[in-house]
Amino acid sequence: MENLYLTIVLAPLVGSIIAGFLGSRIGRVGAHSVTILGVGLSTGLSLYVLKGFVDGTLSAFDGPVYTWMISGGISFEIGFLVDKLTALMMAVVTFVSLMVHIYTIGYMADDEHNWPQESLAGRNAYQRFFSYISLFTFSMLMLVMSNNFLQLFFGWEAVGLVSYLLIGFWTVRESAIFANLKAFLVNRVGDFGFILGIGAIAMYFNSMDYQEVFAAAPALAHTQVQIWGDSSWSLMTVICVLLFIGAMGKSAQVPLHIWLPDSMEGPTPISALIHAATMVTAGIFMVARMSPLYELSETALSFVMVIGATTAFFMGLVGLVQNDIKRVVAYSTLSQLGYMVAALGASAYAAGIFHLMTHAFFKALLFLAAGSVIIAMHHDQDIRNMGGLRKYMPITWITFLLGSLALIGFPGFSGFFSKDAIIEAVHLSQVGGAGYASVLLTLGVFVTALYSFRLYFIVFHGKERMDDHTRHHLHETPAVVWVPLVLLAIPSVFIGWMTMESVLFGDWFKGVIHVAPEHDVLGQIGAHFHGQTNFVLHGMMAPPFWLAMGGLALAWYIYMMKPVIADYAMVRFSRTYRILEGKYGFDQFNMAVFAGGSRALGKLFWVTGDQGLIDGILINGSAQGVGRIAQRLRGIQTGYLYHYAIAMILGLVALLTIFVTF
Repeated sequence: MENLYLTIVLAPLVGSIIAGFLGSRIGRVGAHSVTILGVGLSTGLSLYVLKGFVDGTLSAFDGPVYTWMISGGISFEIGFLVDKLTALMMAVVTFVSLMVHIYTIGYMADDEHNWPQESLAGRNAYQRFFSYISLFTFSMLMLVMSNNFLQLFFGWEAVGLVSYLLIGFWTVRESAIFANLKAFLVNRVGDFGFILGIGAIAMYFNSMDYQEVFAAAPALAHTQVQIWGDSSWSLMTVICVLLFIGAMGKSAQVPLHIWLPDSMEGPTPISALIHAATMVTAGIFMVARMSPLYELSETALSFVMVIGATTAFFMGLVGLVQNDIKRVVAYSTLSQLGYMVAALGASAYAAGIFHLMTHAFFKALLFLAAGSVIIAMHHDQDIRNMGGLRKYMPITWITFLLGSLALIGFPGFSGFFSKDAIIEAVHLSQVGGAGYASVLLTLGVFVTALYSFRLYFIVFHGKERMDDHTRHHLHETPAVVWVPLVLLAIPSVFIGWMTMESVLFGDWFKGVIHVAPEHDVLGQIGAHFHGQTNFVLHGMMAPPFWLAMGGLALAWYIYMMKPVIADYAMVRFSRTYRILEGKYGFDQFNMAVFAGGSRALGKLFWVTGDQGLIDGILINGSAQGVGRIAQRLRGIQTGYLYHYAIAMILGLVALLTIFVTF
């Protein structure tokens, strides 16, 4: 099986290398063919592995592939841990990536128009983009298949690096360069905590291997450490919080969420890839994988839950005032990631992973459908210039509607099962902050329905607001664009029915995810589970369902029946609107305090250190000192012989005195 797993990982890498280094020789067709072939092979084998775990023909694999070095008794290896959690992630990552690869053929077909004619970066940009997204897939597979913290960190940083290249792919746009630099720097903040957590594990566990660390963790559950002064901290809390700080960066949780909306500056395919199944879900996967550690610290679980619930509700509110079609979907991603993180804090790891899976399909669908609209609108992303697109783009319209229904948790759709399970699990949790989280997650259902169907009604219904030229050329996008939408719409509708019982309440994660008995909220829900139909019927009597329907109805009334209400609300609640439009001031604070502070500190070092110390004293000062000394010594050069004779005699006397004295 080792060769099979190596093929799954390396196939996208080989495609990436060929497209990247030989792109000018193989051309566009060659580049997208070789990368799609690599990712397609990886997808097929990943589905084969998943099927093997479903029917019981495969068992978990845990073993090294390559030993990099051994230092201080710690082995640093490349290895694979393929169990049911890994198999699920592999299938989701590769399938969504394959859909994005196929979609990219149509979306990037006219990419040369995005580059100035004289731009060297624009040459073979199409091939380079395919190389990047294939490399992204390889990096994510290395992350989810790792069996040790060294490889986890490699994959963690690799997806961050490739996201930097993809967000700023259009290097001729200043906004894209700003966005990728912002993403890179914010993730470095989170990754600093992440690597400190890994360092603490290496220090106290003397191992990088997951299973060795998990086995030794209970013995260190009550270990206290001194970080500064005499204050004592729980080792497990410190490790778990540090690791989660890394997840806050990758999975865009408050306050490290600010990079994600700006990542929309990249091409739409990478927006779908980052936001749906790869980079942002890395933090969710990591915490679920580390469940044996997190179950030993209720403080860490409480911290995780509160951060997740805060992100879910407050970032959803910001989505209500966005007018860029991709940014609305981006803030939706932030909100849904908050739901997943809150589930992890409630020890409902299976619910978090289940929502990760369902969200991957319908969020990729929504992003790619938004890209289809952008193509038809000649790359105009402002929803205020859209309207009535349903009759021009029927396939995009129906798939976007299905994705929106899945997102708001409409009964029977995949998002209904996963989101309701999370809300119920948090409601039952006894961890600190659960009450706060339960209220915000429940209210967040209303907000999700409101911003989702605000976007849907404005774009696909109502008055046509585009110019005559755009209206005249409106039509459904090519099959290479809409076929992936259809293929993603199918699991967006049905995957919840098919997998809910085994993933949430069955033994799919038995022996993979560890939950302490006192934290087993999903077990309490499962005790009353009597099939998907009863789950749906029960959910339709609960507050989240009625809140979702209320949000949908309000969106319909405002944006279909009385659009003037939206304008009135904007004026009536102008202060709230400005706060939401300003994204709570996070960007302004960071620019003023961190960016401004860094520039001020740099200027201080420049003025005092470079100009004052180095230039003023060491370089110019030494030269000026030599000049002053020379100016003084110049006076003794009189040209009179007796002056020099007297100087020689005095010097000889001084030397004799020194010689006799010492």
